[in-house]
Amino acid sequence: MKATAKALKAEAELADAVRPGQSIELLKELHILTREGRLNQDSRRKLKQVYHLFQFIEKLLRELPGEGAGATLADHGAGKSYLGFIIYDLFFKALGGGHVYGIETRAELVAKSKALAKQLAFDRMSFLNLSVAESAHSKELPAQIDVVTALHACDTATDDAIAFGLAKNARYMVLVPCCQAELAASLRESKALALSRTPLAELWRHPLHTREIGSQLTNVLRCLLLEAHGYQVTVTELVGWEHSMKNELIIARRTGHRKASAAQRLRELLAQFGLDALQPTRFPLPEAPQSPEPIATPA
Repeated sequence: MKATAKALKAEAELADAVRPGQSIELLKELHILTREGRLNQDSRRKLKQVYHLFQFIEKLLRELPGEGAGATLADHGAGKSYLGFIIYDLFFKALGGGHVYGIETRAELVAKSKALAKQLAFDRMSFLNLSVAESAHSKELPAQIDVVTALHACDTATDDAIAFGLAKNARYMVLVPCCQAELAASLRESKALALSRTPLAELWRHPLHTREIGSQLTNVLRCLLLEAHGYQVTVTELVGWEHSMKNELIIARRTGHRKASAAQRLRELLAQFGLDALQPTRFPLPEAPQSPEPIATPA
């Protein structure tokens, strides 16, 4: 009886994990399924996160012309390209157009992804061994990208993805930040001066609080940056906290309406926390529109 119950549970978990029409070969190559076709329990949490993120991305793709039939999507900091492959398999594979680009700096991961895409005949997938600066200007990518994604892009890699999205006039950006350490390090360096300057520095006096405040502040500044560049921003949870502590999901939709108030708030926050030096490089704001020259009045 116990063996039967265990087998039934395994079958139910497998049915829940595999979507209709999904490539079993892909799931095996990604080690989501074992060679025998059973669910790899070590991959369940990762797969749950990717599926949840796909639900958000699919909705945005279907808002594009032709319900996303000709959409371009760039997965920044792609790693092993779990996300890119799942999106292609569940959305783009059945379409006659559209393209997924995986951008990754580790050459060995790019080579493996290229080989897997060829093996699966996923013809409209490209994998590029490029940095963010290179990818923003590379001729291997189109001038405009519809959707930019970044799942658990570590520390400043999320900022790189945002910079890429801005350079490519992305219609949407879907970001799940991870390990935001840069601001925490900057707060740590200036802690003594901050404590003498403002009681707010008590928020990051202790090392644990420094890390937490640094992470929170980083994402707040990212949202303000996106709003300043003409995006409407939504912040929500990706999955339940029991599945991942790196759980914040930032969705940005381009409206073209640049919020001057967001730019001002960003500057004020950086100044309040003693982080002004990061603004030009990490949080570059759009140039303010020039005031028209006064019209000369006749004498």
